[in-house]
Amino acid sequence: MFGIVRPCRHRLGEKLEAQWMAHLCGLCLALRGDHGQFARVVTNYDGLLISVLTEAQATPGTEWRRTAGPCPLRGMRSASVAQGEGARLAAAVSLVLASAKMRDHMADGDGLLARRPVALAARRVATNWGRAGARTGSAVGFDTAVLVDAVDRQVGIEALAGPGTPLLTVTEPTETATAAAFAHTAVLAGRPGNAEPLAEAGRLFGRLAHLLDAVEDREADAAAGAWNPLTATGASLAEARRLADDALHGIRLALRDAEFTDPKLAHVLLAHELRNSVDRAFGTASCSHGNPYAPSGPGGPPAPPEPPRRDRRGLLAGCAVWAGLACTCQMCCGEYHDPWSGEQKQGFCRRCDNCEDCCECCDCCGNCGDCCGNCCDGCGCDGCGCDCSC
Repeated sequence: MFGIVRPCRHRLGEKLEAQWMAHLCGLCLALRGDHGQFARVVTNYDGLLISVLTEAQATPGTEWRRTAGPCPLRGMRSASVAQGEGARLAAAVSLVLASAKMRDHMADGDGLLARRPVALAARRVATNWGRAGARTGSAVGFDTAVLVDAVDRQVGIEALAGPGTPLLTVTEPTETATAAAFAHTAVLAGRPGNAEPLAEAGRLFGRLAHLLDAVEDREADAAAGAWNPLTATGASLAEARRLADDALHGIRLALRDAEFTDPKLAHVLLAHELRNSVDRAFGTASCSHGNPYAPSGPGGPPAPPEPPRRDRRGLLAGCAVWAGLACTCQMCCGEYHDPWSGEQKQGFCRRCDNCEDCCECCDCCGNCGDCCGNCCDGCGCDGCGCDCSC
């Protein structure tokens, strides 16, 4: 669960983007609050789905937000952020999976981890993260042992897998882990009836996570001689795409069976943005709203640059904020506010420039439409009336 769902802020719209950022910041602050500053490095886009799902099911009037103070990642501005058990569960899952990911890299001897002193330090960090995640999970009633067991079983399954092994055999541990995490959001929100459909949604999300990671890393793994599910089992990209599309459809059906108080953001992320993630992994779609000079429609003229803001920081204050941003990955792969002008900008690796085919869609689900006529395609809404329970 490390960055599959990376929503475009223009598709989200202002309201849903603010909610998404509230959960991202809430996860980051939950990690810091329970486990210290260094733990914030495991903040990830997919982990916040746990927080999103918990709040989406919550009873109205429950206090799930607070105002956080200035932070370098927000250009030293305060913001409304998610809080409570949903954010803490997201933190626990993120820590345990980050610990597992680090141990996996150590086992493979990747990069600097091939050096014994670095590996020893990394092992200590991974152990501490695993224990910290277990403590936080226990505090919200979630047994992280199911995640650890899934990781341990994954190693054995990969060792036995070979040509002809079904891909779903390889993805099963990931499916089991994410199913447990998604289902527990229903417990935290006081919606026990949602546990079964959300477990199904989580299981299929885990399948997608594993498949998309395999597809995106296939060439790099082949060059490095690393293990890859597609290469090891002999599965084709067509088979992986079929399984991915089936999982997308299943997630949408599972979400319809759950009861939500405010489902908009969860629906957009797990239905529409997840579809974009699949298309991106298989190279069948692209979007570049991050480029302010991209054409605004088919054949349309480039959009003019925005006028400069009046509330600019001074040179020294801006440099201080820039130094804080430079110490994080926000300027690279997140969103941030310009240290001097305060303008919101995309990180460098989130800026695309192939949006010539992207056009405006209807204001379905809070401006969640896909590019060029694919708005709400296949999720039960008609593209403009939007009767897809969102």
